[in-house]
Amino acid sequence: MKGLELSRAFYREYGEPMLREKFPELIPFLAVGLTGSGSECYGFDDEVSQDHDFEPGFCIFVPGEEVVGRKAAFALERAYAALPREFMGLKRSLVSPTGGARHGVLRMADFMKEKTGTADGNLSLWQWLSVPEYALAEAVNGEIFADPYGELTGIRERLRNRPRDIRIKKLAGQLLLMAQSGQYNYGRCLRHGETAAAQLAVMEFVKSTMAAVFLLNDVYQPYYKWSFRAMRALPRLALTAELLEYLMTTDNEEETREEKSKVIEGIASDVIGELRAQGLTRASGGELEAHAYSVHDKVADVELRNMHILAAV
Repeated sequence: MKGLELSRAFYREYGEPMLREKFPELIPFLAVGLTGSGSECYGFDDEVSQDHDFEPGFCIFVPGEEVVGRKAAFALERAYAALPREFMGLKRSLVSPTGGARHGVLRMADFMKEKTGTADGNLSLWQWLSVPEYALAEAVNGEIFADPYGELTGIRERLRNRPRDIRIKKLAGQLLLMAQSGQYNYGRCLRHGETAAAQLAVMEFVKSTMAAVFLLNDVYQPYYKWSFRAMRALPRLALTAELLEYLMTTDNEEETREEKSKVIEGIASDVIGELRAQGLTRASGGELEAHAYSVHDKVADVELRNMHILAAV
C-alpha cells in the first residue's frame, strides 16, 4: 500500500470519526489531507521508502487563531496524539501533543510560510522569482481528503496558477543555460582534452533541460531525487528523461562523445519543437540561444523583461 492510501485509510477509519465525535463544531473550519515533504506525498514511495518515516498519519490543517483558537487547537493535537498507535500492521512513531513534523495538527499559515514564504499563496514578483520549485511542489502535492472551509484548497489553487510571465522568464533562462552547457561548452571542453569538465557541462545541461521540461509542462519540479521519476510521468517531453540519463551515465571517450553530442542536439530539437507548438518562439534554426532570447521577448511585464535573462534561474 502506498503512503497516501495508508494516510487516507487511517483518516477514514480513525481520524474522521474522532473529529465527528469530539470536534463537530470545528469540522467546518478544518482541512485534512497529506501534503508536503516525503515521497508518499507524490505517490513515489516504494518498499525502500518504508525504512523511515513510513507510518499511518495525516495532517489536520487549522486556520488562524481568530477562527480556531489556541485552546481548541491544543485539544485537537492531544486527540490526534491519542489515535491508535498501530494500523494495518504499521506503528506510528511517538508524537508529542504538538504533532509531528509531517503529520498532526498544523496551522495553514505556518505550513505555507515554511514552503513559500507567504501565508495565503499571494506571492510577490520577487517571491515568485526566488522560491524554489521544489518548495512550491511541496505546497501543492499530495491530496486533501476534506476541506469544507475551502481556505487550504484556495491557497493551493493560487499557487498552482503561477503567473505566465514568471514561467516564461524562468524558461528563457534555462534555455540559455542549455545552450551554453550542452551546445557550446560540452564540445569545447572535449577539444581542450578536459573530459571531466565536459561531464560537468553535461550535468549542467541535464539540470537545465529538466527544469525547462517541467516549465514547458507548467508543473513544479520536485526535489532533485524525485525529478527523473516525476519527469517520466509528464505529458510533454517525458521520453527526454531516458536521454538525459544516458548522457549522465556514459563516459566521454572517443567512442561515445560523438553520440552524446548528437543526443544533446536531438534534445535541443525536441525542446525547440515544443516551444514552437506552444507559440513561445519566433526564432529559426537549432541554436537554443536564439530561442532563449525569443522566448524572453514574450515576457509582458516591462520590469521583469528588463531584468537579466538569468535573473530567475
